[in-house]
Amino acid sequence: MPSARMARISPFRVMELMERAGQLEALGHRVVHFEVGEPDFATAAPIVEAGRRALAEGRTKYTHALGLAGLREAIASDYRERLGVGIAPNRIAVTSGASGGLLILSALLLDSARGLLIGDPGYPCNEAFVHVVGGTPQRIPLRPESGYVPGIADLEMAWREETRGILLASPANPTGAVIGDSQLEAIAAFARARDAFFILDEIYQGLIYGEEPGPRTGLAVDDGLFVLNSFSKYFGMTGWRLGWIVVPEDCIGPVERLAQNLFISPSSVAQHAALAAFSPEAMRVHEERRQRFDARRAKLLAGLEGLGFSVPARPDGAFYLYVDVSRTGMGSHDFCWRLIDEFQVAVTPGIDFGANSAERFVRFAYTTDDDSIDLGIERIGRALAAWGA
Repeated sequence: MPSARMARISPFRVMELMERAGQLEALGHRVVHFEVGEPDFATAAPIVEAGRRALAEGRTKYTHALGLAGLREAIASDYRERLGVGIAPNRIAVTSGASGGLLILSALLLDSARGLLIGDPGYPCNEAFVHVVGGTPQRIPLRPESGYVPGIADLEMAWREETRGILLASPANPTGAVIGDSQLEAIAAFARARDAFFILDEIYQGLIYGEEPGPRTGLAVDDGLFVLNSFSKYFGMTGWRLGWIVVPEDCIGPVERLAQNLFISPSSVAQHAALAAFSPEAMRVHEERRQRFDARRAKLLAGLEGLGFSVPARPDGAFYLYVDVSRTGMGSHDFCWRLIDEFQVAVTPGIDFGANSAERFVRFAYTTDDDSIDLGIERIGRALAAWGA
């Protein structure tokens, strides 16, 4: 029989919508995909070629539990050269995706019945990792008027006696919110004052737009910060399942023990491929794609606002718009299912991302081409007309 904790782990509803989209495509329908939270571009050619080379040369054995030394050094070099932050390679652990990294951090930092503050709305699987190690997720309601970034008053209101840490994302899923440097420093100081830990999820690092475009990192804020990152989003390696974490030096030994026991090692082929992710040729591809995401952001935002939808907090990063659909008179679940069934447009309901005003919002991912964005806007316009909205 399933354990009691399974009752506390919610389904990821977007997977059901994706299954429905697949059924419609099998029947010959063209589905517009705004629900998928992964780049539509293939992995950059230099990375793919490095992976092929690793296979041809038989580089398929277990690696060190913390990852290839050369890859840890390459990540540290990228922090230094591209981001201007000096991080020793021995503070970096390569992981089996960011999910593997978050599982390790949850096991490292949370005891049973201890609380972790997480943003609401936020990435839905975060709560599952907390539950798996016996912890208690504690939601911080995030408001559009503050750009979906928590203030210190929000943290104080959510804090409980059993709370032991904070997990926030920048850029964030589903809102695209980016936490500014001064606010990061204030949150880090808040955590330090309570002898608490602070995990910063930076898996969309590099996908930042607007007046201060380009990569940023919170690592310059605090040596005690725990950082979660991934090769999936900016580097376009979702299916390779590779990420990394940066931890204080005194934690790397316990992290290694957890990695040895939970995963043995990250994928060897993916690691050898990822060494090419930082090459000048690959970085040019990543930057060109970031610019294309920025153009798509503007196109989709203009199209949805032209239909009368509200995006109360403009996203500065990631590749999502968090859109208020309450003008339709429908909750997010009904809106999404009617849109996929009647007009073959797939979007993700806000109820996947928490409870805070979740029925009012849906997430649009601009991880699709310009023609599909145009077609999606046209179909949504027809849906509104058909629904009298």
